Amino acid sequence: MNARIGLIGTGNMGGSIIQGLAGWKGLQVHGYDPDRQRMKMLKESFNLYPEPDVRSLTENCDYILLAVKPALLPQVVSEIAPSLSASKCLISVAAGVRIMDISYWSRSSCPVVRVMPNTPALVGRGVFALCLEHEMLTEEQAIFIRRLFESLGQVHVLPEKDFDAFTALIGSGPAYVCYFMESMVDAGVLMGLDRNMTTEMITELFAGTSQMVHEGGMPITGLKEMVSSPGGTTINGLRILDRRAVKAAIMEAVERAASRSKELGKEQL
Repeated sequence: MNARIGLIGTGNMGGSIIQGLAGWKGLQVHGYDPDRQRMKMLKESFNLYPEPDVRSLTENCDYILLAVKPALLPQVVSEIAPSLSASKCLISVAAGVRIMDISYWSRSSCPVVRVMPNTPALVGRGVFALCLEHEMLTEEQAIFIRRLFESLGQVHVLPEKDFDAFTALIGSGPAYVCYFMESMVDAGVLMGLDRNMTTEMITELFAGTSQMVHEGGMPITGLKEMVSSPGGTTINGLRILDRRAVKAAIMEAVERAASRSKELGKEQL
């Protein structure tokens, strides 16, 4: 499929998407970023077409991916609105910002798709939520966008009402995982193990356990119970986590992150 996609913003997420799309046949990837040195690097490494400004990018592309901070979105969309038409499509990765608001800033001139990624997209293992509810979105555009993100990781099509929950759980999730990994590394160091060696061991522990969950066909609880022998070391350790209400704290953290996602959307109004 021949198409032109332009990314406004080429930071970590935008850059990872550019990298993931580099091998697509028939796809032209354009980009704009104030960091001209980064644009030069992406052009040389991934055959990116640099654009001098956001208006030029919008005019030259069929799909415009908005990879900027939520606070910048009203300004950016308003600036490119005169260059939009029904044949183009806006794709936003901004947390908390609703489709109806992006449509308002773009003068309802084109379909809008919301995407929520997470940082493992940087290594081709992203998890993406797509909202394909906009009434102007064509079937061809929806198929293209789904294929686009399936090439970068796992894709789930969700109603927009579920995006705050997805953002809190999956978008923020890598930070929670790293927090737990960091805690386990510190525990190893506390008990006298070398930090670098412990980091290697914990990293492989998480990778191996994730693979067991992914490929083993057993529920997570079942895999936990495999390690929890009666009266053994693991069950005694888990008792401390339960006593400290670690599970409840994690659930509360995700709920607070979802609330903040809602607040971010309202702050742009």
